[in-house]
Amino acid sequence: VSTAKALKRMQRQLGLEETGVLNKETLDAMKKPRCGVPDVANYQTFEGDLKWDHNDVTYRILNYSPDMDSAIIDDAFARAFKVWSDVTPLTFTRLYDGTADIMISFGKKDHGDPYPFDGKDGLLAHAYPPGEGIQGDAHFDDDEFWTLGKGAGYSLFLVAAHEFGHALGLDHSNIREALMYPMYSYAEDFSLHSDD
Repeated sequence: VSTAKALKRMQRQLGLEETGVLNKETLDAMKKPRCGVPDVANYQTFEGDLKWDHNDVTYRILNYSPDMDSAIIDDAFARAFKVWSDVTPLTFTRLYDGTADIMISFGKKDHGDPYPFDGKDGLLAHAYPPGEGIQGDAHFDDDEFWTLGKGAGYSLFLVAAHEFGHALGLDHSNIREALMYPMYSYAEDFSLHSDD
């Protein structure tokens, strides 16, 4: 694949003008913090039937970031799941021990899966689509500064809502206003886009 073709494909995935040229708009988009789920078709976990075979999906929080009180993190995750329970027939039940459908953890760099984090900024988090084992799990980069969204740092609620979309089987969107757009953007008055 030529560089121009690769650039055009990336520009299409990001909803940019497809010039095949590494222009300022493309460079700016490439520098933005983003989801760690690759935008390429051969990402191994996104094959097969991408939905849960039951409507009551369980989740478990394995550890916490030191950036916020655990109760605030619990609430951010609960609100992120509510984004999806409000528009689907799914319910989300928290487990405090055992194995859940969605195991949530904070980790740094090499954190136990084939997709290491990259340190501060860059890749913020990633999640796997529904299935057994690591499938469905969501990992958050603990080198990031997690907040409720205002000021420095990244909104744990918004990033979690995006990652939980992946855990439900959704792929990235090329619409910039969509929650499932791969690049991070803070929105104070968040609502799902029709594309989500």
